[in-house]
Amino acid sequence: MSVRVRFAPRPTGWLHVGNSYIALHNGLFARPRHGSFLLRLDDTDVERSTAEFAAGIEADLTWLGLTWDTFARQVDRIANYDAAAARLKASGRLYPCYESAEELALKRKIHRVYDRAALKLTAEDRAKQEAEGKRPYWRFKLEHRQVQWVDLVRGNEHIDTASQSDPVLIRADGSYLYTFTSVVDDIDLAMTHIIRGADHVTNTGTQIQIFEALGAAAPGFAHLPLLVDAAGEGLSKRLGALSISDLRAQGLEPMALNTYLAHIGTGVPLIVKPQLEELVASHDLSKFGKSSPRFDPAELLHLNAKLLHLLPFAEAKAHLAGVGLIDVDAALWDVARANVEKIEEIGEWQRICRGSIAPHIVDPAFAAMAVDVLPPEPWDEGSWKTWTEAVKTATGRKGKDLFMPLRQALTGLDHGPEMRLLLPLIGREKTLRRLRGENA
Repeated sequence: MSVRVRFAPRPTGWLHVGNSYIALHNGLFARPRHGSFLLRLDDTDVERSTAEFAAGIEADLTWLGLTWDTFARQVDRIANYDAAAARLKASGRLYPCYESAEELALKRKIHRVYDRAALKLTAEDRAKQEAEGKRPYWRFKLEHRQVQWVDLVRGNEHIDTASQSDPVLIRADGSYLYTFTSVVDDIDLAMTHIIRGADHVTNTGTQIQIFEALGAAAPGFAHLPLLVDAAGEGLSKRLGALSISDLRAQGLEPMALNTYLAHIGTGVPLIVKPQLEELVASHDLSKFGKSSPRFDPAELLHLNAKLLHLLPFAEAKAHLAGVGLIDVDAALWDVARANVEKIEEIGEWQRICRGSIAPHIVDPAFAAMAVDVLPPEPWDEGSWKTWTEAVKTATGRKGKDLFMPLRQALTGLDHGPEMRLLLPLIGREKTLRRLRGENA
């Protein structure tokens, strides 16, 4: 049987790093096994699901390179849930309950789990409840036993369903809950493996029983440890600073994020990977521990810088165009890339080398002497040494006192790429004008 996995976000908010972490590991698991990756929108929450959020999810996954083979929406599958619910009702595994929210709250104070009082109702009792205007909600009758599975991340796992309340699968308004619809989808769409967050471990015992009650074998399960932020708090999909769209707008590279999310929590050394296929080759769910990895934006930014430093101009060109830097050429990219953390920062070096800046002249007399010994063009990487040796002879300066005023005059900054590389890009005309204190 070929591998089939799914990523099933709810379009009730923007995709964030916690979601994409799950999506990535589904994709990385399927690719080397020639499997199929399904994107399923769990959009039955019609009040909070929006077309904008759905489109945003698709755009963010595409940006990350996590393209899907098949697509489904839960709102299109209500008839499938109706049919599955009818089967469970007919078999007695789904039973109607009539307690109000207040009555349930009182019961919770007395009983640790639901007391199954609704199972004692006769047909006449149910008819009376409905005659009084009460609409039933429906619970799944659990078999009180140990449910066991071998988790691809956590190893041998078990849930004692005797310690759990029979879960509500259908609300009184007739709408279905995730615990039920997800299982029906996974059966109908032939999922072989469910790779999701560890917050779903306690659901697994219930869902395995629903699979069995519907006559299906349960798929394999893998529960990834949940990411937390630098303070140890859980990541929220409404936390805009870590939404994929926001990280994208900040100039982060998709493979920097993919590399980080593929390694975080595995104990494997973090080595930047420019292509998704390189992550596929080393992917192994068994390398994860159970503790929650900390997502550190500073570490992601450092990884982003390392990726840019390795990126050849042929690949960088499209990235540069994406942030409006269509005039950057290979020579400028090769010189400046080692000095940026985000690709749009190349724009500053484009302005310094190709545009106009206000020079920073500390000592006009020193700058004037530097003009007098400026060598003629053509310039190459050796021209900086030739010039600074001449300036040293003319002024007696050396070290920082020699080099820093020249850097500040030519770039307006006290840091950046090696001046021997920048000088030929700036050119003699701009160099002369900047040494004279002119904007150029």
